[in-house]
Amino acid sequence: MAFLNDEIWQGRIFNGTWVASAGGDAPVIEPATGNELGRTGIAAPADVAAASAIAVEAQRSWAATPFQERAAVLRRAAALWGAHAAEISYWLIRESGSIGGKVGFELHVAEQECHEAAALPAHPLGCVLPSEAPRLSMQRRVPAGVVGVIAPFNAPLILSIRSVAPALALGNAVILKPDPRTAVCGGVVLARVFEEAGLPPGLLHVLPGGAETGAALVADPAVRVISFTGSTAAGRLVGEAAGKHLKRAHLELGGNSAMIVLEDADLDRAVGAAAWGTFFHQGQICMTTGRHLVHSSIYDDYVRLLAEKADALPVGDPATEEVALGPIIDAAQRDKIHNLVTASVDAGAVLVAGGTYSGLFYRPTVLTDATASAPAYREEVFGPVASVTPFSTEDEAVKLAADSEYGLSLGILTGDSMRGLALAERIPTGIVHVNDQTVNDEALAPFGGVRASGTGSRFGGAQANIEAFTETRWVTVRGDIPSFPF
Repeated sequence: MAFLNDEIWQGRIFNGTWVASAGGDAPVIEPATGNELGRTGIAAPADVAAASAIAVEAQRSWAATPFQERAAVLRRAAALWGAHAAEISYWLIRESGSIGGKVGFELHVAEQECHEAAALPAHPLGCVLPSEAPRLSMQRRVPAGVVGVIAPFNAPLILSIRSVAPALALGNAVILKPDPRTAVCGGVVLARVFEEAGLPPGLLHVLPGGAETGAALVADPAVRVISFTGSTAAGRLVGEAAGKHLKRAHLELGGNSAMIVLEDADLDRAVGAAAWGTFFHQGQICMTTGRHLVHSSIYDDYVRLLAEKADALPVGDPATEEVALGPIIDAAQRDKIHNLVTASVDAGAVLVAGGTYSGLFYRPTVLTDATASAPAYREEVFGPVASVTPFSTEDEAVKLAADSEYGLSLGILTGDSMRGLALAERIPTGIVHVNDQTVNDEALAPFGGVRASGTGSRFGGAQANIEAFTETRWVTVRGDIPSFPF
């Protein structure tokens, strides 16, 4: 039987086994063609409650499982991404509109996330503390219990597995709510990988659904930690709801990342980096380079070269063509992008490339003379749009880069890397890349933003993951019961 045989998952959700959902089902749509690829189960709040009850029971024995056994499950999961790469790739291309390079990147990161997670159970999970009393005093990290993961459509595999794998490795159960637009490659695929890797039933639940399902997950009393990736607007609601229920929410939110191009940068390489940072996966990435801040001495040449590159990039169906950009995820997102572009032109920005679409295929777009009055410069576009603005001095570049509600990623291109590093110290972001564009991700590196981009680095690396998915407990042990004054 094929790894992703639709007889297994069609019209179902996963709670350790494949079952019918209380919320019915919904079509899985290929954005490039509009064709229906299948139907996935849609979870209702009742499904969330049922899953959490199962997860609580399963988690107790999983937390007590020897760490070597938990690590072995994660190692087996890591191997399965390569073993089933062809089937998983098919769904990433068809369901999420990913080009081949992005598919390879997602599979690589998914494998690495599992390898890194496999090492977590062997990490030191506490320390011995000094004490005023004659006793052994310890600080210990213990599993949080049940972790809720809410993941978006744009990098469905990476943005699910980066929370699912470490949470499981550290002894938790997980309820994953993938975006229903990418329920297969962001949900079904993970269920099948861990099912085949030998994860005991009841520890991973996959419940595709919309806002109502997410709200039920956040509110469920058994779910003690929420790991959310999505828009800033939605993240604010999740954070508010989690706070009401006195539970932690790790929020990785939107961005409008700047790339500063200094006058001593290699211009051809800078434009190549800029195009990748803005147009990769149709700009549907939180780290996308949205604002290009370019020194005035090279501004005109930069704009010309970037527009030429944008005009030359092929856009089409990644399942049938060799393209640089695939489709936007759906019509609502395409219309949002186009409205931001047209509103920016109305506000005084100059359209020098793109700004047109056919179906869900949006041309890579370059806007010049973009200022804070242009919506595409000021807001997160989540589309293939570069807003280019000149600056004259480093102080002006710093002011422009920092003048944003977001603070996710920053790129600085320069012939003097130490100059770039010094400049980065003056601009608040969670991530910075000197002599690279803004879109980067590694399983072992901390990932997260500041300001409206989220609650800091709660993804990537042992320290961040242990902090995210465990609780701190104080434990003391005495040899004898002490005597007290009364």
